[in-house]
Parts: sequence; structure tokens; C-alpha cells
Amino acid sequence: MKPINPLRLLLIGIILAVAGWAATVVTSRYSMATPVLPATALATMGVIVVITLILGIRVLRWRNSLKDSSKKKTVLDPLLAARTLVLAQACAYAGTVLLGWHVGIFLDQLRIWSLRSDQGITWLALAMAGGGLVMIVVGLVVERFCRIPPEDGDTKGVDGKPGRVVRGEATGEGEYAYRGD
Repeated sequence: MKPINPLRLLLIGIILAVAGWAATVVTSRYSMATPVLPATALATMGVIVVITLILGIRVLRWRNSLKDSSKKKTVLDPLLAARTLVLAQACAYAGTVLLGWHVGIFLDQLRIWSLRSDQGITWLALAMAGGGLVMIVVGLVVERFCRIPPEDGDTKGVDGKPGRVVRGEATGEGEYAYRGD
């Protein structure tokens, strides 16, 4: 599995910011409700972040136990590690979508800030964007937790950099909690 490309996240965020802004313009033109998630979505985002962190910390503890030769080596379920990695990447992508969409809404609401008597939607959009940013950060951090450090006896990768050549990959980069021995 390849690591998340930050430029891809940025592109997705920009596209969704434009889409969120356009959707807000259209809904306000036709006197419809602003397309922002309800405040209860913050609780759901929080639960996702906490679960991702808990699973990521389990993988990190296992990874750190590999470095310490005095501790007995525990076996990590490879399926758990793979699912943690997928969850971390999904968390980062979902956070990007939420951040982009709600930044677009926030920017549109900001231009009419002084005309509105109730700025609740603006603050809610800002809170959702902040929640999306937290999801991105947690997703990227937990993704880093899932990387396996190279071992002393590992061979050099195809491009000459230290690392292992993993089945199905042309370079030694991007190895996660899986050793294809």
C-alpha cells in the first residue's frame, strides 16, 4: 500500500472548497438551507479520531517493541495492522473532504457576516473544517505509526536507498506493517 500523497489531499481539498462554495451560493440564491453538517457530526468525527488513534497506538507499541531487544517479541495480527492503515488513510481522506467542503461554505458565509443576525452557520462550518483538519492530522500520524523501520540485515531497494523490496512494489519506499518474507 502506498503512503498518502499530500498534494493529492491538497487538490481534493481545493476542489471540494470550490464545490462547497458553489453549493452555498446556489442554495442561498434559492432560499434553501446552507449545506453544512449538523453539530452532532463533530461527535462522530471525534469517535472516528479516537478509534484511529487507539488502533494506531497499538501498532506503534508493537513497532517500538521490535526495537527493544530486552522485551519479548509479541506478534501483531497483520490483519489488524492493515486495517489500521486503511482506517488512517480513510480518516485523512474523509477529513480532507470535510475540510474542503466546509472551508468553501465558511468563505461564502464570511462575505455576508455583517448582514446576518445569526452567525451560527458560519461558526458551525468553521468547527466542521477544524474537525476535518484534526482528522487529516490524525490520519497522517497514524499512517506513520504503521511504517515498519528497516532491519539491520535488510537489502537495499531497487533505487539504492536502504529498505526492503516488497512484493508488488518497484521501490523500497512505502512499506507498512507487512513483511513479505
